[in-house]
Amino acid sequence: MSPPLPNSLILLTTLLFLSNLLYIECEADNNVQTLNTNPSHYSKFNPKIPPLRTLSSSKRFEGSSDLVNLKYHMGPVLSSPINIYLIWYGNWKQPQKLLIKDFLLSISTTNRRAAPSPSVSDWWSTVSLYTDQTGANISRTVTVAGEYNDLKYSHGTHLTRLSVQQVIASAVKTKPFPVDHRNGIYLILTADDVTMEDFCRAVCGFHYFTFPSMVGYTLPYAWVGNSGKQCPEVCAYPFAVPGYMGGGGPGKLAPPNRDVGVDGMVSVIGHELAELSSNPLVNAWYAGEDPTAPTEIGDLCEGLYGSGGGGGYIGEVMKDKEGRTFNLNGRRGRKFLVQWIWSPVLKACAGPNAID
Repeated sequence: MSPPLPNSLILLTTLLFLSNLLYIECEADNNVQTLNTNPSHYSKFNPKIPPLRTLSSSKRFEGSSDLVNLKYHMGPVLSSPINIYLIWYGNWKQPQKLLIKDFLLSISTTNRRAAPSPSVSDWWSTVSLYTDQTGANISRTVTVAGEYNDLKYSHGTHLTRLSVQQVIASAVKTKPFPVDHRNGIYLILTADDVTMEDFCRAVCGFHYFTFPSMVGYTLPYAWVGNSGKQCPEVCAYPFAVPGYMGGGGPGKLAPPNRDVGVDGMVSVIGHELAELSSNPLVNAWYAGEDPTAPTEIGDLCEGLYGSGGGGGYIGEVMKDKEGRTFNLNGRRGRKFLVQWIWSPVLKACAGPNAID
């Protein structure tokens, strides 16, 4: 029989064993995508919000592929590194610009320390699953390649679907922005005092491509407006709710960055960028037989932000100590609430904050 070990040696052996066990657990954690939840920082909840009368004719599907006939129509997707050219139309506050740019720049932020899971980059990974006919995926590299400020409202304070193309033409000629056929997305963001054809009534944002007769080139673009003063209860929902919903459910949710209009814009921007990347010339990924009114990968998941969504529930999301609601982490500690996207693999709406 071996002599008994000294107490100090027993303690040292125990510590080494526990340290090795902790190391193994940490290694395993690094290989599994988790929510990185910390109860001391935020809690999870699934509020039931009175359902808003949706602006589109699309329906909110959470699961069955039998209900969704999403098809690929052989057109291109944005498979090369994506360059976003920002056009700030009207008067914008610098903190508002920084908030939107932080969201855009978070798409390519894969460093967990910079943006812990569930992150904006994780959310974009669903978008990147879509491919073209060569098998090339939508790019995971997204950069802000240029900015143009139209402080003088060069085309007035009311825009139409045609005049917004003239805004792009002015930016291309004046900046000048490059004519980026292959990699470019031209993103027009209008201030809260600018009205748009059908804004608040039928659209919160839209995407299309420019006409050579208007701009000189065919370029993919998207428009999103700040609804903060015009219709936050429609386009910044669920951070604002219509008056007729008063007294039903928990009411409006607190925006993660304390700006109802811009926090609402972020989800619309994500929606439009996902659809523009997967259907830039309206001949790639969409459901339905009419390419002039396609149901796209964002439309299929309107109003869903987490697991258990549907029927008035937005899904399980997170709430910090101050009651602000979010489901994604971004760069520089930013938090965002962004709708889910239809996954071609799961045949269902998907997001990185899913609990199953």
